[in-house]
Amino acid sequence: MNEIGGFRSSAAEKRYFAAYDRAMADCPEPGAVFDVETRHGTTRVYRYGDGDSPIALLPGLMATSACFAALIPALAEHHTVYAIDTLGEAGRSVQKVPFKDIRDRASALDDVFENLSLTGVRLVGGSTGGWHAVNQAIHAPGRLESIALLDATTVSAPFTRKVFRYGLAAAVLDSDRLWRRFLTWSAGEDVFDQPAARLVLAGIRCYRARVPFQVCPAEEALRSIELPTRALFGGRSVVHDSAAAAARLESLLPHSDVEILPDAGHYLYLRPRDRDLIVDRLLRPPARRSPGAPRPNSRDTRRSDAPRRRFRRGRTEDRAS
Repeated sequence: MNEIGGFRSSAAEKRYFAAYDRAMADCPEPGAVFDVETRHGTTRVYRYGDGDSPIALLPGLMATSACFAALIPALAEHHTVYAIDTLGEAGRSVQKVPFKDIRDRASALDDVFENLSLTGVRLVGGSTGGWHAVNQAIHAPGRLESIALLDATTVSAPFTRKVFRYGLAAAVLDSDRLWRRFLTWSAGEDVFDQPAARLVLAGIRCYRARVPFQVCPAEEALRSIELPTRALFGGRSVVHDSAAAAARLESLLPHSDVEILPDAGHYLYLRPRDRDLIVDRLLRPPARRSPGAPRPNSRDTRRSDAPRRRFRRGRTEDRAS
């Protein structure tokens, strides 16, 4: 990879940042805004709250910090929250040096934490942000306390073929009607008119990314992760087979806490009930467990057609292990 990402034109950049400002208006007012210098460019970071150990939020593809508007207030009541615009994608981060490989992407994020003097970071990633969290845990885990994955894509299961088929058709024809159908299908509800969803679409239309292709990490790489890991999957997510993704992640990381929210789609915290549960899980202290140790409060959430392991399908509730 010897190119850097950028906007397709000055007019495209102007349209994009109009959408960006509308979406960011749904977020609380940040306590501070940083443009952090890294070896690959400047990374935009918004700080909220002034609490305990830091939580850093990594968005999905082209989603920027704006996608976490619904989670930030509750998390910032207890922690200092850092919402990050992913370097190399549309947003306020500005790439200046090409990424040679996925290790470079971990190095760039590590630079952010170093320059902000952050250690003991609870790193939370949604969708492709979950892939970035795992990539960080594999290649540059030194400043992390734990990782949490919210319907993370291409970590323990690939995208479904329909993602490529529907996404390609929407991208090539580029009509609002097709994009609405694609976003409704992938999110689980019609979110097309929400500012955060419109921002993702603006990023796709206005920005040309140049980053290493995202693929599932090798099994040995996933097994090398020693950090406490929490993973939540949407039972109705269509971007991947969430039951297979959960089962594989659990088998490769026996120390992880893996749950499926049975009625959630890929947009995991779209519904208030799921959002409250996610906040509860993210606020729980990371716990290291030995492989094979019982899981406290495992939830009854695996799909009925999935292998019966430590979960059974049922209502969203905690139960004693």
